[in-house]
Amino acid sequence: MPSPRLPAARPDASRQRSGTGRTASRDGDWHTVSRSPADTDRIGRLIGRALEGGEVVGLYGALGTGKTALVRGIAAGLGAPPRAVSSPTFVLVHVYAGRLPLAHADLFRIQSETELRHVGLLDYSDTRTATAIEWAERAGAELPDDRLEIHLDHRGRQSRAMTLKAKGARSRRLLARVLSLQAAEEAKTGGKRAR
Repeated sequence: MPSPRLPAARPDASRQRSGTGRTASRDGDWHTVSRSPADTDRIGRLIGRALEGGEVVGLYGALGTGKTALVRGIAAGLGAPPRAVSSPTFVLVHVYAGRLPLAHADLFRIQSETELRHVGLLDYSDTRTATAIEWAERAGAELPDDRLEIHLDHRGRQSRAMTLKAKGARSRRLLARVLSLQAAEEAKTGGKRAR
């Protein structure tokens, strides 16, 4: 399956559409389509490779949109074994060891922000650990202001619309690194999508 390409930044326009249907805007939003679980994994790996520590990635989307698959890719991009990644619905937080520790939370079962305070998710917030939070909308005000939001929506049986929203300076730098890695991959393959 072909992998999605994230668009290159075009700072001179408020909104651009590439020939592939991916959209970029100056406000930090990036839109792409994952056509398969392999595409979702690839985007996750780019994010994992771009993480430097201290970033928070919030994942939003209905059941089955690929949030855990994306976290597997992030873990793999950090050098952690992706097979170890599972949805931590009952434990709530798993930590995976890679180039950086990755704290992976699933807030599906959280009913209130008060419950979240007892989980200790904020204990993982440090400059060395990256954090990925599934069902991030349930964290409410407990989420840091600076975060990379990734919204996933069903588009078909295997395809997913993905919107990456940088909220703050750290997340904008993270998104810029992801796009830089994407551009480097494209240069390696002569502008063709990696398979």
